[in-house]
Amino acid sequence: MSGTSATRAWPGGVRGLRRTLLPWAVCAALLLAGCDGAGSAAKGASATPEDTTCDGKIHGVAHITVWYHAGPSGEFTTLRSQVKEFNRRQRQVRVELVTLPEDRAYTALVLSAAASRDLPDLLDFDGPNLYSYAWSGKLRPIDSCVPASVRADLLPTIRQQGTYAGRLWGIGTFDSGMGLYVRTSVMRKAGIRVPTGPKDAWTAAEMTGILRKLRKQGYKAPLDLRLVYSQPGQEWNTYGFAPAVWSAGGDLVEPRNFRTADGYVNGPGSVKALTAMQNWAKVGLIDMVKDDKAFVSGRSAISWCGHWTYPEFNKAFPGDVAIVPLPDFGQGTVTGMGSFQWGVPAGNADGDAVWRFLSFLLQPAQVHRMTVANGAIPATESAIRLSPQYAPGGSEHLFIEQLRDGVARPRPQTPAYPAITDAFSRAFAKIIFNRAPVRTTLGEAAKKIDQDIAAHDGYPPDTP
Repeated sequence: MSGTSATRAWPGGVRGLRRTLLPWAVCAALLLAGCDGAGSAAKGASATPEDTTCDGKIHGVAHITVWYHAGPSGEFTTLRSQVKEFNRRQRQVRVELVTLPEDRAYTALVLSAAASRDLPDLLDFDGPNLYSYAWSGKLRPIDSCVPASVRADLLPTIRQQGTYAGRLWGIGTFDSGMGLYVRTSVMRKAGIRVPTGPKDAWTAAEMTGILRKLRKQGYKAPLDLRLVYSQPGQEWNTYGFAPAVWSAGGDLVEPRNFRTADGYVNGPGSVKALTAMQNWAKVGLIDMVKDDKAFVSGRSAISWCGHWTYPEFNKAFPGDVAIVPLPDFGQGTVTGMGSFQWGVPAGNADGDAVWRFLSFLLQPAQVHRMTVANGAIPATESAIRLSPQYAPGGSEHLFIEQLRDGVARPRPQTPAYPAITDAFSRAFAKIIFNRAPVRTTLGEAAKKIDQDIAAHDGYPPDTP
């Protein structure tokens, strides 16, 4: 590695990638913490990795390798530029950036590399995977590396997402936001009130009436759920619609100890929320076309989606797009949170060298730079102040309000999460697309989740 930035793709090209993926794609599909199934249940945190030690000293020139998922082009281009700038500014830490495929392929590569003890010094991964990675010994805690001043500057959701078993294992430079996008001119014409904040959210019953009214206004299928994202292996069904379950008083798994899904993912609240959504589908209120054009083409007047669509929507209808909270299904509006974050894999990485680079990425100007590129929510209060759209009265202030004030909830913080999201996502698709019986379908999801939990002895946090 040279003194300048190095960026490369997965070695061996497509053939090498396929050879690596084949044996591990099956494991990723099983969504277990390891490939040994029930036989490896007791491994878990027994191999608790030693802490990432940061003593403020870097001896000699440290070379670190960074893995990054091939996300949106603007996001990757920005990170590549940040690596170049970091390497140019100083000479003690040299960063090499390796880009890899995203989605299941990325997860499979991480599992494969962990098995062969070939993980990088710094790993980028989707937030909810942290708990499985930490429990199974793939990550090292980073408590000793992150100063109190940095932690205090982070959004509470960033701290929450990166915490497992009372330790900090990951940190992100951006968070996510979700809500309902509405055409204000359409709402005004139809005499529909536009909520002003989380306490003013539409109820689910009110939402039903609004959708029916919009259909009379000429919108055949007025609600866009971005079902184009509802593909096997995609996280959208859980990220996007678990908030409806939470809002109705349901959950995906027992929330205190995560020991069972039975009575939770298939409990009264969960059934209530998904029955309401299925009814919207049954009567044709949901746009079922699997493309991303429902809102911008004018087919739908409301879109249930995340922060990443605001630039596109506002470009299509300048000054005519508002973001309002997700519906209240009975116990207050709830929204999702979490996004990709950074963690230090178990191994021999120099914690101080890794933190030197991470602290650079967390500088206000660098966080702002990344979130301008990908449209995500800045992870730090200091960077939020650089973005007027998040200030009170700003076009995207709702996202900040939800992340700061506890409206946003993390997906279940348990090593069982891969099994939970797979089961719930498949159940949601069956309920919406196939009109499958809600209670029975969620019951099947509960069984799948509980089978995974049992196969891992309940994922004990401190296996002897």
